[in-house]
Amino acid sequence: MMAAWYQFADFFLSRLDAEAAHGLAVRALKAGLLPADRRADSPSLAVKVWGRTLPNPIGLAAGFDKNAEVPNALLNVGFGLVEIGSVTPRPQDGNPRPRLFRLPEDRGVINRMGFPGQGLDAVRSRLATRPRRGFIGVNVGANKDSTDRAADYVVGCKALARYADYLVCNVSSPNTPGLRNLQGREQLADLLKRVQDAIAAKPVPLVVKIAPDATDDDLDDIVAVCRELRMDGIIVGNTTLSRPPTLRSTRRDEAGGLSGAPLTSLSTEVLRRAARRVEGQFPLIGCGGIGSGADAYAKIRAGATLVQLYSMMVYEGPPLIRRIKDELAALLARDGFATVGNAVGADL
Repeated sequence: MMAAWYQFADFFLSRLDAEAAHGLAVRALKAGLLPADRRADSPSLAVKVWGRTLPNPIGLAAGFDKNAEVPNALLNVGFGLVEIGSVTPRPQDGNPRPRLFRLPEDRGVINRMGFPGQGLDAVRSRLATRPRRGFIGVNVGANKDSTDRAADYVVGCKALARYADYLVCNVSSPNTPGLRNLQGREQLADLLKRVQDAIAAKPVPLVVKIAPDATDDDLDDIVAVCRELRMDGIIVGNTTLSRPPTLRSTRRDEAGGLSGAPLTSLSTEVLRRAARRVEGQFPLIGCGGIGSGADAYAKIRAGATLVQLYSMMVYEGPPLIRRIKDELAALLARDGFATVGNAVGADL
């Protein structure tokens, strides 16, 4: 039923500007127009992380619900976790439009959004009044004109920790000039230590989101910092500035971060390289190009405890979630894994 409903809706959404279509999708969720996924997940999909048991490891990445308008509605369509944001301390418009582009021939998306959002106060107000359930992450970023980017992460995390099941320091968006410099060893250690100190009174799992463009030297530094600080996890990764030569879309040269199917193999390989360095010290979240159960399974076998998607939803909508879960359960059963946890890092 959900698949048929979305095919009808997609006929109209695909003819709109990508950002306008996104706005309509958020409004539809707020109005309760998207059917809920009422089928129970396979027991094999249940996953334990940070002292909690989630019904499945399939998460929605940050970027869709920037202002915490519909987290519970997104849980209803079948996600095991939902990440809101990125949230900046002060409201900002982001980069000029157009700034979000579909690459339909490649099943990809390019965005140069630049952290548009209503700011910390609006998000905190919504999270404070949200009926709390499920597993909701809060992704925090920095304002473009901030003179102390690290302080922005401190302010955001401290204010939102009490409403989050986990926090994310997003230091890897390619659309805020200079932001990725925070992935350097000294800068990252300073930032994360300041955030840890700020949320010490209300500790929640704290993870950092890194770029899939990270070199081996970058990964050495990032993982070393995270291990030294006893971080709770790493999300691998964000969008990529690279452009595979196989891209066919006329939009392939737009500036911004590339996501979706063209990112699948790169993000999984960087995840694997990170996992070898982490050596099971904390969970990893695999993000980038997940459009099937096989994609999710590859990331789990490469070391991810949880996985996240967003861009492929542009092409298949909510029915994609159920399909991925069913395909993943079948793959686990085929290979004799009783649970997701048993398969984590199987290829390492």
